[in-house]
Amino acid sequence: MDPFLILLHSFSSRLSADELSSLKFLLREKIGKRKLEAAQSAGELFSILLEQQLITSDQTALLEGLFKTINRHDLVAELKQFVEQGEVSASDNQPDAHEKRLQNAAFEVICENIGRDWKMLARKLGLSEVKMERIVAEYPFSLYEQLFQSLQAWQKGKGKDAKVADLLKALRGCHKNLVADIVEQKLSQLDAGTSLHQHQNNPTSPSEEERSTKCLPLF
Repeated sequence: MDPFLILLHSFSSRLSADELSSLKFLLREKIGKRKLEAAQSAGELFSILLEQQLITSDQTALLEGLFKTINRHDLVAELKQFVEQGEVSASDNQPDAHEKRLQNAAFEVICENIGRDWKMLARKLGLSEVKMERIVAEYPFSLYEQLFQSLQAWQKGKGKDAKVADLLKALRGCHKNLVADIVEQKLSQLDAGTSLHQHQNNPTSPSEEERSTKCLPLF
């Protein structure tokens, strides 16, 4: 069973009826009245929050705020511990340093060259409409930040499977061929710089001609 669901089940079993009423009151502007009235337990309320993607295993700010408001600081502490443990685990599922460097360089180019069409790219990368709406709500005045956050969400969601080649494929799928070309040019420059740095730090062995010359018989 999902560790986050297990945690939510644990929380629901320790919330009183009065606390459930308080949570429902606090959520009246986020959840429809009928759904709130239908929730007869904290577990059912959490299910609604999950269904509407108001909370996820890596988006717990709303839940933390609710627990703080009803003075359940013990639950807040448990939630924070869960998040911290998840971040440690997530760090083991990231692209390698070279791949991440390429992706971050691609992010910079993409964010500088794509504006209002960012949602089209995000859809090609597999982001849900709900996720995009949440990003817009969090960064309503910056198209650059909306796109950057969507790219980071893609990178985090894919983990080790995130590849810069997928970014290029998505760009071309959106007919953003010029941007894809600029990204490829930027990546080529990075690779060239990396090769030069490696060459300077690791001088190559003598050439074939030099080796053959050195091996010529003296007589």
